[in-house]
Amino acid sequence: MTSIMRTLLLPILVILGLAACSETDDGQSGNVLSIQPDNVEQDLQLYLLEAEPGDIIELPAGTFRFERGLTLNVDNITLRDAGMQQTVLSFADQVSGADGLLVTGSHFTIEDLAIEDTPGDALKVRGGEYIAIRRVRTEWTGGPDTENGAYGIYPVQTRHTLVEDSVAIGASDAGIYIGQSENVIVRNNRAEFNVAGIEIENTVGADVYGNIAANNTGGILVFNMPNLPVEGHSTRVYNNQIMMNNTRNFAPVGTAVSSVPSGSGILINSNDRVEIFDNDIAGNYTSNILISSYYSAGYADRETAEVFDPYPETIYIYNNRFGPAGQMPGLPELNQLRIALFGETGRLPDLIWDGISHPERQSPEYAICIDDGDAVMLNMDAANDNANPHLDMSAHQCHHEKLPPIELPAELMANR
Repeated sequence: MTSIMRTLLLPILVILGLAACSETDDGQSGNVLSIQPDNVEQDLQLYLLEAEPGDIIELPAGTFRFERGLTLNVDNITLRDAGMQQTVLSFADQVSGADGLLVTGSHFTIEDLAIEDTPGDALKVRGGEYIAIRRVRTEWTGGPDTENGAYGIYPVQTRHTLVEDSVAIGASDAGIYIGQSENVIVRNNRAEFNVAGIEIENTVGADVYGNIAANNTGGILVFNMPNLPVEGHSTRVYNNQIMMNNTRNFAPVGTAVSSVPSGSGILINSNDRVEIFDNDIAGNYTSNILISSYYSAGYADRETAEVFDPYPETIYIYNNRFGPAGQMPGLPELNQLRIALFGETGRLPDLIWDGISHPERQSPEYAICIDDGDAVMLNMDAANDNANPHLDMSAHQCHHEKLPPIELPAELMANR
């Protein structure tokens, strides 16, 4: 829409109750475009297509069905609705496009709505910065199923991103996934019945706190994968409840998370400078915390970039509260190990490490340090085909310098 056409149409929209002028929260002039319930699919498609920077798009309460995916390519847009239980965008009948809502703009805010039953990703934000996602629910209403879309809330290649007070249910990969991003906070969300509840992958600088990750295959994952432009590090996982993540793995075969054993609380793979503290972790049938290199993650036969570092290093785990776990591992080889080491009624310890480390990086600065009371870690000795699994903690009684908190702009953190 040209500026002239927009100027001519806005008075008409105001008369119809569809639009009004206002000032946005950052002081910039924008238009409030209020969509009426009668024709939400057509009007929302139109507004997303013709939006201009500063616009606020408001949807009413109700359940609205879409046959086509939605796309937004404009900066400084707010999509604001009546609430994650009140405004539901259903894509169960979608025949065009894979994603529910794809956003490629910066300074984007979305809040107070639900996106259900997309054939692909529910909410995907690609390549933007200053992103706020709050009180958004993504869900596949039929429960865990390989046919569900891969990702619920999915910012990728973003900077300065906040995901808060949201809910993600039923994703066949990750409910909340932050990929190849920088400077991220994921707080006060609930992720249930996904393969991965919350996943931080190839991301630099992330704080993950105040979340509930329950009934997933794996609760919270901190991964690095090869052949991506960003190699992640510096993630803090703290003050979360990570409980009963024992849902069967329903990811499509060949995906990175298809090898995650059910019963995994926190899983660190090939990532560095990860700090895990002050979490409540219990009831995860494989182990409360698993740490692995790329070589034992189930996809080491894939071609990797020469510069990729496959080892988890400079890991610091402290002040967590562990409940019973490890009694029924999700991988047959781990269950055999449990029986061999601890007997038929025994359980694996709260922490498991595959034991694979860089042969030339054995100094304390690269160590896995644990200061968690009586908790012990099983070294599986995977580098030697599990010839000598053991519980020796002497190499792990150490400390690392703590990571600084992630800071986001005040206007992004303001929870309206």
